[in-house]
Amino acid sequence: MALFCIRRYGEEDGQEAEAEGRARLLLERLQRQARARQQQKQREAPPQGREGPGATGLSPGGEPGEGKRESEEQPSAHRQKKLKAKRRPRSSSEERAGAEEAADGSSPTKKKKANKRKSKVQRERTEADSDEDLKQQDSRNNFKNKSNKRRKADEETQGDETEKRESSEEAEGSKTTEEELPSGASGEGANCAPSSMMILGDYDAKPVQKVQPFLPQWLAEPKRVQKRIRDNLCPVRDVPGIHPRLLRKLHANGIDSFFPVQAEVIPAILQSAANGYLLGQGGFRPKDICVSAPTGSGKTLSFVIPIVQVLLDRVVCHVRALVVLPTKELAQQVSKVFNIYTDGTGLKVVLITGQKSFAKEQEMLVKKKVTGYCSLADIVVATPGRLTDHINQTPGFSLTQLRFLIVDEADRMIDDMHQNCLNQIVKAAFQGENDSGSNMLFQRTKPGPLTAASSCSPQIPLQKLLFSATLTQDPEKLQQLDLFQPRLFTSVYSEKNRDGTETEQDTNNKYTLPEGLSQCYVPCDLNSKPLLLLYFMLKMKFTRVLCFTNSREASHRLFLLVQAFGGVTVAEFSSRLPPNERKRTMKEFEQGKIQLLISTDATARGIDVKGVNYVINYDAPQFIRTYVHRVGRTARAGEAGVAFSLVLRIQERRFLRMLRDADIQDIKKHPVKGNSLKPLVQQYEGALCKLEKTVKNERAQKRA
Repeated sequence: MALFCIRRYGEEDGQEAEAEGRARLLLERLQRQARARQQQKQREAPPQGREGPGATGLSPGGEPGEGKRESEEQPSAHRQKKLKAKRRPRSSSEERAGAEEAADGSSPTKKKKANKRKSKVQRERTEADSDEDLKQQDSRNNFKNKSNKRRKADEETQGDETEKRESSEEAEGSKTTEEELPSGASGEGANCAPSSMMILGDYDAKPVQKVQPFLPQWLAEPKRVQKRIRDNLCPVRDVPGIHPRLLRKLHANGIDSFFPVQAEVIPAILQSAANGYLLGQGGFRPKDICVSAPTGSGKTLSFVIPIVQVLLDRVVCHVRALVVLPTKELAQQVSKVFNIYTDGTGLKVVLITGQKSFAKEQEMLVKKKVTGYCSLADIVVATPGRLTDHINQTPGFSLTQLRFLIVDEADRMIDDMHQNCLNQIVKAAFQGENDSGSNMLFQRTKPGPLTAASSCSPQIPLQKLLFSATLTQDPEKLQQLDLFQPRLFTSVYSEKNRDGTETEQDTNNKYTLPEGLSQCYVPCDLNSKPLLLLYFMLKMKFTRVLCFTNSREASHRLFLLVQAFGGVTVAEFSSRLPPNERKRTMKEFEQGKIQLLISTDATARGIDVKGVNYVINYDAPQFIRTYVHRVGRTARAGEAGVAFSLVLRIQERRFLRMLRDADIQDIKKHPVKGNSLKPLVQQYEGALCKLEKTVKNERAQKRA
């Protein structure tokens, strides 16, 4: 315990000595600062010469100035004074204070503790006050230095241009040296050469380069077809290779000129079968053909004419051509065209779409004889589902002699998961007629690499022909079709390069619309859409209007509403109606007996509805392909047509962006004022009441 007390008292004596040393240092520092201020005032009073901005911070030799030297000399002086204070003996006043305490009789330890506590408090107060005074003085000095520098800068701006350049060079030199030197660097470090290091991986914003898709050569360099139909008609006589019998058929049907697509595709298919349908050109397998052209550009006739001509010389009846289409109506239309040009040739065309019973279609396809089954069809037009049923369930139905596989609306066949149907067709085409080895010589095998052995046994090649207005150019999707050295005929190119050799190729979401089509959109609210349709029919006097909705229910309700309103001959066309009624409705619409035909997207694909003057998208399409096929029902074969789209205001931005992304920019805004719809409101409300009663009656009938 005694040792502890003795050590503690010795430490307190050392603290007192240090406090006294600090007080002396403060006084000396204040005196030094006062002298420096007086010297600075004396220098500024008689301005004998100009000083540069770098004179205060750096000496002419490039070393730190006097201010820095003083700051470096202060720590050494402080240490020396501490040592002197420790070595100094006790003064006479301190000895007297100790004697007086002993005379009073009180214990020296207690008094010393009390005195030392008081002295500590006083020293802390004096140190705090002195620190605050020093801070205030430093801030004042900095403010004065800044003001002096500003005055000097103002004086320097009034000098000559040469002086300005020199002062700026000196300022830049001082800044660079100060930046290169670290905070505690000596004068020797200032003369070091700048570092040659380069920082990698900085975060500067750089423009992102757009990745260009890599396309196969047949997609990147297609055969371009002119899209201006009326300006590029080709006389039938100028297309080489067409049989005289077919020329007479064409003239009998009023066709004297081919459209650009027909003039390009017909010779290409005929050339691939120049040696007959058993062999390709030069004995090699013919190339597959893909055609992408607008709606109404004559794609159907471009494959009907060459297929009929190639099969004119056939001897034995076999299924040589198979046309696969997505809808029944489109299949009926294509079958009708084939029947026109095969009339009187002996070729047989069979339509299998499910409109007749399965047994009836089997009787149309094959016939059983004593020697086996024989085919009754040369050309089969079918829908995917019904065709798959006949491949699997109809005995004697064979595709081993198939020469042409035509896929119309090919993009929908891929997107609608009909790929399994196409695979089954190809598998059936390369399948032997029986498992026995009697006909091994004449069996067709799936083509592989061309070798001497494969050339020894020639076989009927299978050529694929793909047609669509919105044919995809995604190589991954087209790879599923297993095309052989395909050729692409397209009318999708940049109008700027129309006279040049280069074409701006289509991407996955850019399409071509008919030349004579005018496009408009009407921003509206949900409640005003029926009124807008009635306004167009009654006030604007629209005739032969094809109106599209997104569902069967919407189509049926809109039909009932317009029928209840009155004044318009209206009909509906959807899959909820039987085939005979749909056929009758389409015929009456073409004859002009029906002015408004409300339909779903069943009629949007490929169907050639004659005399459509206006197309109205009552429900805005959700996809660009749907829009292209809908508006393509008008302005066909180079005629004029108008397409209106009723777009809700919340859909307007998305709708326009969809068209803009597809490079469709010539659509106009056609607003309709609310005052124009007011005369129809009263009668429209009465029609809504009738609609409600009709819907209730239909629901009651379904329940019953």
